[in-house]
Amino acid sequence: MRRLATPTDIEAVFAIYSHPEVVPFLTYDPMPLEAFGEVYRDLLASGCFYVWETAGEVAGFYRATRYPGRVSHVALLGTLAVDPRRHGQGIGRAMVEDAIARLRADGIRRIELYAESDNAQALRFYGRMGFTIEGTLRDFYKRADQSHYVDEHVLGLLLLD
Repeated sequence: MRRLATPTDIEAVFAIYSHPEVVPFLTYDPMPLEAFGEVYRDLLASGCFYVWETAGEVAGFYRATRYPGRVSHVALLGTLAVDPRRHGQGIGRAMVEDAIARLRADGIRRIELYAESDNAQALRFYGRMGFTIEGTLRDFYKRADQSHYVDEHVLGLLLLD
């Protein structure tokens, strides 16, 4: 079940965010909980950062941000992750389906997201969810523990009537 994240969720979100299977594909390199506090405050301040609970525990999270002005019909879906201990349980699918339904109800016609070119699991998942690769940002992503840059794919999903 989706709900807005609260300050008390920080440790559960941090545990997922900093997991070795997750952190390579999110915005920040590994950091201690104290440093993550600033990142988490920004996520909360956005007013659009959600946690997904299963059996009373945070099982995943995502952020869905509506663009302003002429692109107010477009939302950016990001900061999406599922607790690796819960992979294969349909949580990611449930979160994305819920986000799509909610965004559609709010008048969104297009959802976009970004995924690293070396994140084959996410790219397959998003493809199954109906997203298509619309472009590539070359050498866009750089992890501190790697000497090379990684391309970032821009994916889109049109919510047509």
